[in-house]
This record gives sequence, structure tokens and C-alpha cells, in this order.
Amino acid sequence: MLPDSILDEVSEMMKLKVYPRQETVYEQDKTKLKTIDIIVKGAYNAYFHDGNQVLRLEELYIEKDIYGGSSVLLNKQFSIRTVVTKENTEVLKLAKDEFKALCRSYHDFFQHFTDQFGVKMLKDEYAQLVKRDTMFEENFMDADLIFTRKIDTITPRSLITCGPDTPLHEVAALMKQHTVNCVFVEQQKELIAFASKDTLIKAAMANQKDIHTPVLEIAEKPVVTIQKSALLYEALLTLFMSQGEYLLVKNGNQPLGYLSRYRLLTEHAQSPLVFIQSVKLSNTIFELKEKWSKVPEFITSMTGRGVNAEIVNKIISTIADEILLRVIQGVKKDMPPPPAKFCFIVLGSEGRHEQTLATDQDNAIIYEDKANEHREEVRSYFLEFADKVSSRLNDVGFKFCTGGFMAKNPKWCHSLSHWKRNYEKWIQDSTPETVIQFSTFFDCRFVYGKEDLFKQMQQHYLVCTDNASPRFLYSLVTNTLHYEPPLTLFQGIKTFTQDEKKVFNIKHAMTTIVDMARMHSLQHKIQETNTGLRLKLLYEAGHLEEARYKELMNAYYYMMGLRLKNQSAQILQDFTQPSNLIEPKRLTMVEQATLKEIFKFIKTVQWGIKAKFNMLSR
Repeated sequence: MLPDSILDEVSEMMKLKVYPRQETVYEQDKTKLKTIDIIVKGAYNAYFHDGNQVLRLEELYIEKDIYGGSSVLLNKQFSIRTVVTKENTEVLKLAKDEFKALCRSYHDFFQHFTDQFGVKMLKDEYAQLVKRDTMFEENFMDADLIFTRKIDTITPRSLITCGPDTPLHEVAALMKQHTVNCVFVEQQKELIAFASKDTLIKAAMANQKDIHTPVLEIAEKPVVTIQKSALLYEALLTLFMSQGEYLLVKNGNQPLGYLSRYRLLTEHAQSPLVFIQSVKLSNTIFELKEKWSKVPEFITSMTGRGVNAEIVNKIISTIADEILLRVIQGVKKDMPPPPAKFCFIVLGSEGRHEQTLATDQDNAIIYEDKANEHREEVRSYFLEFADKVSSRLNDVGFKFCTGGFMAKNPKWCHSLSHWKRNYEKWIQDSTPETVIQFSTFFDCRFVYGKEDLFKQMQQHYLVCTDNASPRFLYSLVTNTLHYEPPLTLFQGIKTFTQDEKKVFNIKHAMTTIVDMARMHSLQHKIQETNTGLRLKLLYEAGHLEEARYKELMNAYYYMMGLRLKNQSAQILQDFTQPSNLIEPKRLTMVEQATLKEIFKFIKTVQWGIKAKFNMLSR
């Protein structure tokens, strides 16, 4: 299942170990595996101890069998069973980190071990003997968080109060004004009750209460409180025992804000969908910044469990989209109504749903055309709007784009007709230099507003590309040859020195595939912007052979996985800003060998492009 070149590297990494007869090599759920073992001579006898210490389900591992794959991948690296040598035994040992790197790199190889485990788990006795609660690493993560995380790590919702005689319609207005679902009733500086959105529906509207009814008449009691130093599980237990939905958080006697049951449950969950939902519940820039700061840890968790980089990219982009939507809605609320219909779009990697942790802002605004006398007024409004959005995104952690590709830049905040003229000019007057500069605008995606404006612009530039001169295609082709893969003359990884470290830029290595997918998509009028989806549609339309399609997908997302893993480590371990620079020495030998094969493949792809477009002299 592995390429010969990788097998050569792997064989050099293995070490031979000799065990005498009847030696205990591993103990069930006690010994942490440091290696994966291949039996060369002799045998391993593996078995379970049940609750009564009776030996169960003995299994013999003989010559060429492998022990440890399931334990490393699915049992938090602890041996699933006790292993004793049956006779004098020789084994080849491969370090677990190198094994996991192979699993990340080669899906079929990884699938072999998970399939083996799945077949065994179909047997009831085996399934009962394997500790189900310790089988997957993410279960430990959830359990640890709920019992160790304190309430003060969760930002409570702002406390909105009213007097006991406040009429119901004013309470509802307070909820709308402050975007909260709960208002507390204050009397003599004490919070004595609360009214939630559900209270208004069930106790007021359902009982046909007059809108002028004093809130205290339908408010819920008592107010359940907890100290900010309490643990997350204590807060949840308190709510469950009181059968309440809201918890007042205090620092001593000082109320700080409130938390809902739903908010507490979503805060400790590790599901990407639940995390995204928790972003939707964030109302302030501080909360959004806090959410974005948790993404590196979240991404490390997913990449460590072997989640495909394509999925991780989309999750990061979705989280970024939700943050952007919350920011746009907040700015819109703080400004007068817009004087024209508009849409907010994202560009570049975010436009391709390929956002990483080393990200800045790439966005633009399209607004509808207005009569001449209103043009300056409309333009002035949207430039102010864009400036506020960009400033708040910068506060959250999405830094200003160093190249200025942001809606706050007057160059990228225009009417629909102006945008159409931009694309006409870029396509008609294209050169290799201008295509490199403006290629990001061919990777744009709608996020907010009037989507029809975006679709009109997209359709227009696709028509323009269809009627473009051969020079435009030539410029796109040249773009795919701009970066050469970092290989030395002797097929090693070529590095340069940055801050006294030997590094290479993995983003540059990936750019050829991004540019190639964009070039063919524009050539064949494919509207998708995601690189993987572009390649898939090109393959389905017959423009890519199956083998080449699979090779491109594997190469691209393998590099993306390393890129995300490296950026997470830079943030969480090195405490530095994430970048696209990787030190080869920090990669495993398997990762280095795989990268070399990928770089050779990219060179082959570029050679094929040159041959197809008669550019071999370049």
C-alpha cells in the first residue's frame, strides 16, 4: 500500500528487538506503546484480562503480523491487550510517530488498520472487553474539559436589568435592543427574578396577558447563581438540579453576567458544528476574539485525529464566516440603513474555503448602481461601513491585509458596473504580472447581502474569459509556473535561512496546484472556487484523467495538512505568529520523504503544462 521510495525510508527507520520466551511485552491498558511491532520470527500471544482476571480471547501474532496499530490509533496509544512472547521472538519496531505520519499520508494504509479493528469490534465479546469509554481520544478531551475548566474562562452575557413594575412590552424591547434572551428583575439593588424569551411566550402571550402587565407578575424565581471560580460541571449540575435555563455568574457578591444551559453545553463540546454554533451565540468583539483564539487548539485536535485537511479548511473558513457575519451585523446595527443594496464578498484562500491560521483580511464590497447625484453619498457610506468592519475584524485577530485587498481600500469598494469594468480590463489587458496580482479576484465568494449582485458580477467575468484573447490564457498558464517546488539538485528539500532557521515556504509549493485548478476552471467556465472541488468538477467533465486527479488531490491536501499542523504548533508550542514557513528538521522522516515525492510530482505537472502549451523553452 506504500510507494517503494517510502518503503525504503521506512525500512531504514526500523529497529530490531529480540525477546526471550514468555516475556511480557505489553500490559492491557497500562503500557503506552512507543512503537508498532512487526513479527519477524517467533510469536506474540495477545489476550484480554476480564474483570475477574480471567484470560479471554487469546490471539496469536506470527511471522509478518503487525501488533500495535489499533492501540496507537484508537486506544490513546495504550495497548488494547496484554502481550506475551510465545517463544524466542524477533520483531522490527517502527516509532509510533512515524507510523501515525504514514497514516496521515496514505489513506489506504490508515484504512487497513481501522478496518481490522472494525471487523474485530463486530464480535460482541471483543467489543465488550474493549473499554469503549477510552477508545477514542476525543472522549478523553471532552471528559477532561468538563471537569477541569472553570466558569471564568467563558465570557458571560451582559446583564440587562429592569424594575419589578416594568411593563412586558418594555421588557421585550430591552431584549431586542440588547440582543439578549433574558432580562433580570432588580429591586433594591438585588436581582430577585428573571424573564426570558420563553417566559414571555409561555407565561404572557399564551395566557393573553396585557402588554402593560408588570414583569414581576410573570417573572421566574429564584435566580440561580454560581461563582466564577466554579468548574463547568458544577455549573451544569446546578442548572440541572434547579431545572433552570439561566445561571447568574458572580464574583463574590458582584454580578458579572449570565450564562444559559445551552451555552454551557456548547462550550465544552468538541464537535465542529457545536463549536460553530457557540460562535453564533457570541455578541461582542471580545467574545469573537476569544472564540478565534481557541481555533488553533481545536484544529490541532482534529489534525491529530487524522481529520482530512480539506474538511479542516472548510471548518476554519466556516468559523471565520460566522465571525465575519457577526461583525457585519454589528456594524450594520450601529450605522444608519444602507442607501443601496450591497453584498460583502471574501477573496483568496477564504474565497476558496481554504483558510488557514496564518490569515489576514481579503474582502470587497459590491453595491448596486445609483443615479449620479447619489453616487458619492452611497460610496461614502460603504467606505465607512467597510472601515468599521475591517477595524473590528482586526481587533478579533484577522489582521489587515498587507497588500491592501480589503473593502476599506477605495480600490475594492465599488458599484456593480465598476466591478464589471475591472474584470474586463484585467482580462483584456492581462500580462503574467497582472494575473499574479489580480488572481485573488477570481477566487471570490459571496458571504452577506444581496447575492444577485455577486452572481451578476461572476457571470460577467465568465463571459469575458470566454471571449478573451489567447494572451489571457497564456498569462494564466505562466502563473502556474511562477513557483518552482523547493527541490535541490540531488532531490533534497531546498531551504533558505529565516531568523537563523532553515525553512521552506509550503504555501509556494501548493500554489502551482491552486493556479492550475483556477486556470482550467476559468478555461472551462466552472464557477466553483474551492481547489478540491474545481479538480473534482474538471475530472467529472473529462478534463482530468482519474490518476492525475487523485494525485493532485492527495498532494494538495497532504501539504495543507502539514501547513495547518505547523501553524498550530507555532501558536501553541512556539508562542509565535503562524506562518507558512516550515523547518524540515521538525518533520518526521516519513513526512520529509513524502514531501520530496510530492515536489517531484509537481515538477512533472509543470513540465506537462509547458509541453501542452508549447513553453518547454521556458
